[in-house]
Amino acid sequence: MKGKITDFSGIILYTKPYRDNDLLVKFLTKQFGKKMFFVRGAKRPKFKMRAAIMPFTTGEYTGDIRDSGLSYIGDPKSYRMFQNIAEDITRNAYATYIMSLIDMAFPDGVPQPEWYSKLLTGLKLIDSGYDSEIITNIFEVQLLSSFGVEPDWRDCAVCHRTDLPFDYSEAYGGLLCSNHWQLDRYRMHLPAKTIYLLRLFSVVDLNKLGTIDVSDDTKKNLRLVIDKIYSETVGIYPKSKKFLDQLGKFKL
Repeated sequence: MKGKITDFSGIILYTKPYRDNDLLVKFLTKQFGKKMFFVRGAKRPKFKMRAAIMPFTTGEYTGDIRDSGLSYIGDPKSYRMFQNIAEDITRNAYATYIMSLIDMAFPDGVPQPEWYSKLLTGLKLIDSGYDSEIITNIFEVQLLSSFGVEPDWRDCAVCHRTDLPFDYSEAYGGLLCSNHWQLDRYRMHLPAKTIYLLRLFSVVDLNKLGTIDVSDDTKKNLRLVIDKIYSETVGIYPKSKKFLDQLGKFKL
């Protein structure tokens, strides 16, 4: 069944081989959400659109958009690769992980213009040299609600006070103020700076992000609590996260 030939804005989430010379290319599009495109002959040496469908590329494209099944891509109007991400293994790993989370968080074919804009901004920040770990943390925290997990980062889960020290409680699904720490002996005992950043990350606008100076110890604490939420509450562990964890151990 034919779709409709239309223009769209897209970010390539990933590509994978399909048959001998063809590729499947998954885009997050601004207009149609996630779409998988069949690209015939894409693996041939002289394929004219090769640069336009490389990983970490975004642009304006024309395509035959199908409601179900594979869509088909036409000639690109304009495109750019995030060159620094593509050439740096660490930036590459963080960007790939962010895109895999977005791929897992939303169904195909459902427009997500807000997340399209966020992803484009996040990739630009990582490509320009902004701290990849911090950008990734922001995406991880803000994507939680899309997985059906919504920690309350605003106030105490019990009394709703905002003027006392906080800690994170998995049992209470959010923050506990110091008046109620005794209710959860397994609370995470997180430093105040870590709690501050988690609260900030839950609401920060990537387009207005300023410089955030984060120590290595605070980054480790952020990773500890975010990993705990994703492993024990969300229940996902993308392959790209496994590689990122291995990269971290290698760096040590």
